[in-house]
Amino acid sequence: MRLNPFDTNKINVGTTGGRSGGMGGGGKLGCGGIVVVLIGALVFGADPAQMIGSMQGSPSGSSQTVSSSEDEQAICTSNAYAQESCNALTSLNQTWQARFDEAGLGDQFRDPRLEFATAQQFNTGCGTGSVGMGPFYCPADETMYIDVQFYDQLAQMSGNGGDFARLYVVAHEYAHHIQTVTGISGQIRSAQQQNPRQANQLSVMMELHADCYAGVWAGRNRNLIEPGDLEEGMQAAAAIGDDNLTGGRVSAENFTHGTSQQRMAALRLGMETGDDDRCDSEILQMR
Repeated sequence: MRLNPFDTNKINVGTTGGRSGGMGGGGKLGCGGIVVVLIGALVFGADPAQMIGSMQGSPSGSSQTVSSSEDEQAICTSNAYAQESCNALTSLNQTWQARFDEAGLGDQFRDPRLEFATAQQFNTGCGTGSVGMGPFYCPADETMYIDVQFYDQLAQMSGNGGDFARLYVVAHEYAHHIQTVTGISGQIRSAQQQNPRQANQLSVMMELHADCYAGVWAGRNRNLIEPGDLEEGMQAAAAIGDDNLTGGRVSAENFTHGTSQQRMAALRLGMETGDDDRCDSEILQMR
């Protein structure tokens, strides 16, 4: 996907270490830790940020508190993955702001923050996070947390190192922010509390809806789409389907993100239509 260069005037970016240091570092969970967190979230419906705290204990003193000396330009150019994510964030902000404006809701739109995971452990509004865990969005502080090393794991899982697979991940987490701003996530959480027996089904619906919104972003920027992007997105969606991640070890009623086929279909719907209303009407009514 031929994204335009990022604009630090249009994004809110930092690191969990509160400084513009490198994106690497030791003392992180390995690939096995990532899988444990992912499968645990699938089985128990837990927030990865909360799960990681029980796996590695209390924070080591680092938090998501941002130092005023953070240099967004330096952060976004610290490595290719970071630059790609910042490019995507700039495009996502512009695309969704325009969509809110079209709907007459421009004054309700607000940008999320993107934090690259650099501290071994860090505090978030949703609990303790750590490098080595998959990307996640925390609605409490309206921040997306990404450890860019996850992208290498994603490439191994999907068998595809293409850029659109990574952009899909960023767009999916961003979609959770849109769900927060519009109140959709709050409505779904309320429904889960009222009907615990449907909690997993409702979680699947919310995740598929986010997949569809991720596709909408791409669909509304189809002039930037390159040959092979759709296939890269489909392979990534298939790789992170509940049935594929768990290898049949978890029954379908315990799925929380949707099967590979469901995730591919949701992403395709958004990409082909570029219409978030279709995501709302076809996915939020799936119960």
